[in-house]
Amino acid sequence: MRALWRYLLFRTLNAAIVLVIVMLVSATLFNDMMEKIVRAEIDEIVKQQVKTIAQQQQLNETQIRELREELRQTYYHQYGLDKPKWYRILYNSWRILTFNLGRATSMTSSSGTHEVSDIIVEAIPNTVLLFTTGTVISLLIGLFCGLYAARNPGLFFDRFISIFAMVTYTLPMWWTGMLFIYLFAYKLGILPSGGIHSIPPPKEPFAYFTDLLWHLTLPLATLVFVSFGSFAYVVRNIVLGTFQQDFVMAARAKGMPERHVVYKHVLRAASPPIVTMMLFGLLGSLSGAIITEAVFDWPGMGRLYWIAVEMNDVPVLLGLTFVFTFIYLIATVVVDLIYGLLDPRVRIGLMAGGK
Repeated sequence: MRALWRYLLFRTLNAAIVLVIVMLVSATLFNDMMEKIVRAEIDEIVKQQVKTIAQQQQLNETQIRELREELRQTYYHQYGLDKPKWYRILYNSWRILTFNLGRATSMTSSSGTHEVSDIIVEAIPNTVLLFTTGTVISLLIGLFCGLYAARNPGLFFDRFISIFAMVTYTLPMWWTGMLFIYLFAYKLGILPSGGIHSIPPPKEPFAYFTDLLWHLTLPLATLVFVSFGSFAYVVRNIVLGTFQQDFVMAARAKGMPERHVVYKHVLRAASPPIVTMMLFGLLGSLSGAIITEAVFDWPGMGRLYWIAVEMNDVPVLLGLTFVFTFIYLIATVVVDLIYGLLDPRVRIGLMAGGK
């Protein structure tokens, strides 16, 4: 166990180094664009202030130029623009790494603030509601379907899952969403075409909740329809391969009940890759999907990223990059821990390597 924790500490340090490198590269790439926006804002502020002061104090042209330069240098010092470029890049990277995401240049939260953290925090629950819920449902359905298909290879259900997975895997989620909108919203008229609630939303809590579920149904059904087949097919192949292992045949030769063979031996051995897919699927769902959220007009992380790109809001883009990278690296560390806990072979390998 000591070797496992030492290995996890090593992987955590690696993840921290990767996060630092990603933010340094991102801050370097976005630095000139972000400073150009800040300098333009400073020039506009200085212009308004100089105009007001010049009218009040009756300044001549020379005094106006001196005042303009003095105010500009004051703001440059306030925003750190008088520092060397390498210092500004390091400072911005450190600021983001310490969860100080700064202020957006043009975007605002629903409460009216320009804080990037507030803007992102508002979008995360909506993404969790749709994509994380849909991923959980897809994973559970896929797990049971894949396990059932692996226990009955070659039968109708096994062949159906294989064909269904190949078909749905090739379908873009946004395109499937458009088909579902056309069918259920415009042709049948039983579900709304988009949005997270009606306009205006109901004020009564229960009515608000049911209205939210009503709007959630169509994008959630699209996500599950496209996703669960491929996961079921992967689970089927992993479990089917595990059934061929020697320890499974030995357990069956001992007369162990098939249920115990499946749940105590096969699933235990097959769980690391399955858990890996589940964990990465869950954490990946937090990033949303840009085009799908745009199709359903769903105010999640993907749609937020698209709006930030359209509005050229660099602080929001940097904040989202940090959040996505942080989530992915956390997932890799957690997967390593789960591998060691679920598969004894990993622990044995780590202990052997630590001697």
